[in-house]
Amino acid sequence: VQLQASGGGLVQAGGSLRLSCAASGLTFNSYAMGWFRQAPGKEREFVAAISRGGGTTYYADSVKGRFTMSRDNAKNTVYLQMNSLKPEDTAVYYCAADRSAAGYRPAYEYDYWGQGTQVTVSS
Repeated sequence: VQLQASGGGLVQAGGSLRLSCAASGLTFNSYAMGWFRQAPGKEREFVAAISRGGGTTYYADSVKGRFTMSRDNAKNTVYLQMNSLKPEDTAVYYCAADRSAAGYRPAYEYDYWGQGTQVTVSS
């Protein structure tokens, strides 16, 4: 199984980025997907999750209203549209796959992880 995250970069506060995560080696539509992030010196934290069919999404309070997660099961890809970015959004962002139902689930319950993509928001 491979999860390839991309789309990170350096952006000014208030700007936008769109992260992608391409999955292979698994039956993609059988997995809920999640995005997590980890800033230097901090624990990995939940950002967003999406159900297998894409009809239900979950967001951390810190990103609600600014980030939107979606998926394209035909392309085996999930996305994270990040708007109104803040310096505190700076972190390495990871996508993950969970064979259980989507929800506010901790990182250790996810089955597969991508390598991460760096997002840096300057003030």
